[in-house]
Amino acid sequence: MADAKVIPFDDDRSRGSGGSGGNAAQRPPRRRGGGSRRKGTAESVPVREVQPLPVREPAPDDVPVTSESSGVPEPGSQGPGSQGSDGGGLERRIAGGLAFLRRRLTGDYEVDDFGYDAELTDQVLMSMLRPVYEKYFRVEVKGVENIPAEGGALIVANHSGTLPLDGLMMQVAVHDHHPADRHLRLLAADLVFVLPVVNELARKLGHTLACAEDAERLLGQGELVGVMPEGFKGIGKPFGERYKLQRFGRGGFVSTALRQGAPIIPCSIVGAEEIYPMIGNAKTLARLLGFPYFPLTPTFPWLGPLGAVPLPTKWTIQFGEPIPTDGYPAEAAEDPMLMFNLTDQVREQIQHTLYKLLVQRRSVFF
Repeated sequence: MADAKVIPFDDDRSRGSGGSGGNAAQRPPRRRGGGSRRKGTAESVPVREVQPLPVREPAPDDVPVTSESSGVPEPGSQGPGSQGSDGGGLERRIAGGLAFLRRRLTGDYEVDDFGYDAELTDQVLMSMLRPVYEKYFRVEVKGVENIPAEGGALIVANHSGTLPLDGLMMQVAVHDHHPADRHLRLLAADLVFVLPVVNELARKLGHTLACAEDAERLLGQGELVGVMPEGFKGIGKPFGERYKLQRFGRGGFVSTALRQGAPIIPCSIVGAEEIYPMIGNAKTLARLLGFPYFPLTPTFPWLGPLGAVPLPTKWTIQFGEPIPTDGYPAEAAEDPMLMFNLTDQVREQIQHTLYKLLVQRRSVFF
């Protein structure tokens, strides 16, 4: 749009008729109808000629006022930076996505010794789990500040839900809510690493075999490690025993934490027990398939694939206060009585928190 011109106040064009550039036409005098004229009317007063305002010559440093100099956007424009910011953000996202695909296709990305792919986890896998976490289960996280900002730590949680979705939701909770953006490395059962597709995804997410060697190595590298000592006894228990912790094994996780001097953080998860209410177990079919159990729920296998959809329960994940282990001597990891006492302390703290959260819960689904 061309710059507007400064028009003097007395320019005849400002008083032109119909926007024409000619001289303004003289308005004809108003005539009155027949009848006598009254004194004091407008017609009895002589009309004085209006003198034009004096013309001021524009100074050399005068700048015409335009829409650009005044900062007012022109009609139809979106203002400065409105289109550029959105367009620039979209262009950056597209460029980032293309660069990510190029790295995946060329193999120009890194994984650690356990197969953990940090880039794939952050940009793809967590983005797939996050809608389930936020919209479906509506997970509420408490006590995330109890997780240390750096250094190795062992998170010990209850296990439930027929399928191990609670471990994945706990991983998203740490990833999205911890102020230091820490990643949780879960210890998984052998069955996870023999299933096709599941094996690869678990490795990419940072899961590793539930053994003392891998756990100690991760803790020694300053990683955050998660373990669920109930194992298949926890996720495969009947619905009537929900939120009743099963046996925590022989305390191997305590021995691992003692060797590395890593704090133990109890974690209680409420909501996972009701996603697949297990009312039966087809043991014969489980043995034929090589599974530790074959669940029978009110919807599975009666409704087919639709019965495999979990119920949209409301979840709460609470991380308790850490239990330090760095104050014990090196030989404490071989003391069975100490391991038993610490194991029982962790278990009791998780169980007590579960009961407290259940009392505070308004509904299974809200």
